[in-house]
Amino acid sequence: ILLPMSLEEYQVAQLYMIQKKSREESSGEGSGVEILANRPYSDGPGGSGQYTHKIYHVGSHIPSWFRALLPKAALQVEEESWNAYPYTRTRYTCPFVEKFSIEIETYYRPDAGQQTNIFNLSVAEKRQRILDTIDIVRDPISPGEYKPEEDPKLYHSSKTGRGPLGDDWLEAAVASGPLMCAYKLCKVEFRYWGMQSKIEQFIHDVGLRKVMLRAHRQAWCWQDEWTDLTMEDIRQLEEETAQMLAQKMAK
Repeated sequence: ILLPMSLEEYQVAQLYMIQKKSREESSGEGSGVEILANRPYSDGPGGSGQYTHKIYHVGSHIPSWFRALLPKAALQVEEESWNAYPYTRTRYTCPFVEKFSIEIETYYRPDAGQQTNIFNLSVAEKRQRILDTIDIVRDPISPGEYKPEEDPKLYHSSKTGRGPLGDDWLEAAVASGPLMCAYKLCKVEFRYWGMQSKIEQFIHDVGLRKVMLRAHRQAWCWQDEWTDLTMEDIRQLEEETAQMLAQKMAK
């Protein structure tokens, strides 16, 4: 995923975007995010960083007839994340679906995405790999999710003076900066015979690619909200968000 911003800006932009989306998408029973842990770690993936453990309640996103057939545990997705920026690792599991997992490793680098094997994959792993570049300006977004205020082709930042971004934004960023790349290695496993390849492909296309495209468009178009924030401000916002979500989920 290529973005016309610095690594320092993206660190704030990403964390701001995550807490804002958690607030917006939590409505209480059947839908929302529970934050179980948000603390520093010193001996884990990437060395030292921030560990978060969340539960996503996804009931309201599932058709009611299907929801009625499932135990409550099936309507939850657990997320564990290790953020040792500029490296992060995130793992998703579902308590009810034991043969299912999504693992995402990310390296953030101040380049134009030229590194061909940043994860040191084996020859066999490279054969399985599908390379996909996400462009926040040129990639189409579904009409149901489109918002003019979240369109980088229309957005102009009053604080930074950046934007709107044209179709040639990448060439301009390569020439004069800033520019960064989020290299993501996404591994999806759904080991149920007969459904495996279809479900895994759906998760890659819709659950990952579509979500990442929209989230990074939002991160860019919300820059007037986060550009003045420090990491201390972000931690304060995360604390407030956790308290607000706990109250909503309690209701």
